[in-house]
Amino acid sequence: MSATTIQAEHAAELVLDDIDVGYSGQRVVHAISLELPSGQIGCLLGPSGCGKTTLLRAIAGFEGVMRGEIRMNDRVVSRPGYTLAPEKRHVGMVFQDFALFPHLDVAGNIAFGIRRWGRADRERRVRELLRLIGLSGYENAYPHALSGGQQQRIALARALAPRPQILLLDEPFSSMDVELRTDLAREVRAILRAEGTTGVLVTHDQNEAFAFADCIAVLNHGRLSQWDTAYHLYHQPADRFVADFVGKGTILSGRVCRKDCVETPLGEIHGPLSSRFTPGTPVDVLVRPDDIKLDQEEGSIPATVKAKAFRGADFLYTLTLADGTELLCVAPSHDDHAVTDRVRLRLNFSHLVVFPRGDSSPARS
Repeated sequence: MSATTIQAEHAAELVLDDIDVGYSGQRVVHAISLELPSGQIGCLLGPSGCGKTTLLRAIAGFEGVMRGEIRMNDRVVSRPGYTLAPEKRHVGMVFQDFALFPHLDVAGNIAFGIRRWGRADRERRVRELLRLIGLSGYENAYPHALSGGQQQRIALARALAPRPQILLLDEPFSSMDVELRTDLAREVRAILRAEGTTGVLVTHDQNEAFAFADCIAVLNHGRLSQWDTAYHLYHQPADRFVADFVGKGTILSGRVCRKDCVETPLGEIHGPLSSRFTPGTPVDVLVRPDDIKLDQEEGSIPATVKAKAFRGADFLYTLTLADGTELLCVAPSHDDHAVTDRVRLRLNFSHLVVFPRGDSSPARS
């Protein structure tokens, strides 16, 4: 049994080897294989009900596996008929609701998992973590007096206190404001890096995943669609689901006209194609908002502005081509066009992502 691997200098700390996970004989997660190198940060990303939390619970040891193996540092911790208890796996957990103890102050919460350590070592570790999370001086505060972001950092420090080999985070930012989530994800990433801790995050929010993880597993109906970096998920999606779920984009109908060229409503788009796409083959082409540019001087493709969304540094335009085709385009915020304005576009493709018409298997450069 093989596992898809993200290359790194370190040996794999976590290996999921062709595992199935389920409840009452019903499989929820199917044939998942991946490796997470030591010190790296991974993410399980997908819509509600895709199996990501079930997979995280299996890694933690709360659920057994129906097939395959889970290994941590070359040690088998799960296989059919055997599940090493969570407390023996040296993993930490940060839950969605933080689960802080209201009757304990900040120092007491952080020290809860190391209460059997000697007093001097325990106090030293609490001070060390408070400095790391930027909350020195809060030792005697209680959870109810803290903001949501501060509570999240305390929950993280409590989970890191025993120095776990792997930290598992189950949608820890979901109760935060949208604007705060990405910032917190970056902060938590920096803290894990400083501790040298391997991490696995569960989320349905791709912005959190991009800000947090070195490698991301996109799950769909309990199956792994792609295990890759954020860049490759966006620019080289492994199937139609990943193309639709990660980032914004439009699928245009096209037809292969030469071995390196597809005819679309935008005109001819050039780029390497798989040999199975012979001239005349009908295909679907993924067009990202940054694959086209507004260019009133040199653009050769006419379009009409149908809608616009101001995003600070840029606009996200919805444009309509002459044949009625709609697509998205990102433009700097100084390129301010009104709805119904006529604009001109030029192509900005660096590579082609195409799919057999109606299929889910792409051929990409």
